[in-house]
Amino acid sequence: MLRIGPYTISKPLVLAPMAGVTDAPFRALCRSFGAGLTVAEMLTSDQSLWHTNKSRLRLPHADEPEPRMIQIAGGDPQMLADAARANVAMGAQIIDINMGCPAKKVLKKAAGSALLRDEKLVAEILAAVVQAVEVPVTLKIRTGWSANCKNAVTIGRIAEQEGIQALTIHGRTREDKFSGQAEYDTLAEVRQALNIPVIANGDIDSPQKAKQVLDYTGAAAVMIGRAAQGRPWIFRQIDHWLAQQQELPDLTPLELHQVISKHLQGLYATYGEFMGIRVARKHFGWYLNQADMKEWRTRFNAIETATGQQQLLNRIFLQEAEQHARTA
Repeated sequence: MLRIGPYTISKPLVLAPMAGVTDAPFRALCRSFGAGLTVAEMLTSDQSLWHTNKSRLRLPHADEPEPRMIQIAGGDPQMLADAARANVAMGAQIIDINMGCPAKKVLKKAAGSALLRDEKLVAEILAAVVQAVEVPVTLKIRTGWSANCKNAVTIGRIAEQEGIQALTIHGRTREDKFSGQAEYDTLAEVRQALNIPVIANGDIDSPQKAKQVLDYTGAAAVMIGRAAQGRPWIFRQIDHWLAQQQELPDLTPLELHQVISKHLQGLYATYGEFMGIRVARKHFGWYLNQADMKEWRTRFNAIETATGQQQLLNRIFLQEAEQHARTA
């Protein structure tokens, strides 16, 4: 069981923060399928940029279930401390610091996984943020900067010493980005070296893989990222496998229709129709890929109204139901 400060997370399944993906509607959907904890999209520590609509939507939502976990990124200890305080004032209950993002635009600001090269600065940042807020502070890292610079154990020890209450590790270096395969030997080594909970991340895309990683590393939980795109029910499948060692099937066409419709309505309500229909295209494409119905994607992407998107969705699944009835 994962425990972060005063919060006990009953299911060892965490939704990873993903920019442009893990907004409020998607987090709610993943929680409904059994995610024990969801992390909001990464937010810059530069508060002068929070006035944009994109940043505003990434700020804490007081009506979300507890614990509300926000991830912040930056390279300046004081700015990160101030950002943490501001988020707590708005309702954040766990502050996560990103030192794992490999994106170029993040690295250019000496943030994300770029920080792994400067252990002294890491310690300064962690100390500043922990001292700034009374809520738990967690950290996400990679195994290191490169294959020749895997310092996750050292960073983990620094984190524990500075008061970090949980550590998430992606099983790749910054140099790897998302290529190749994640490795879990380093994660197991870090878990053995620390007393705080370790959350394993990277290439966990099935119930069997989740159990394998948990057993091999001794991690307190697994964090699911890209595998949840278009398949938020993966959390329910993993939870069932961990408890029963039985596979749950993917959703029926009727269930999938209901899930997508609910998701689209949440996107329209969050972003408004103009942006909502555009965000919906990305998620709908992932759903179609999972359901092996990619032929509908171009037509869906050409629609410019929420009503039109819903109508096509209904049409797609009406055809699926009719075809299923003919072959039954």
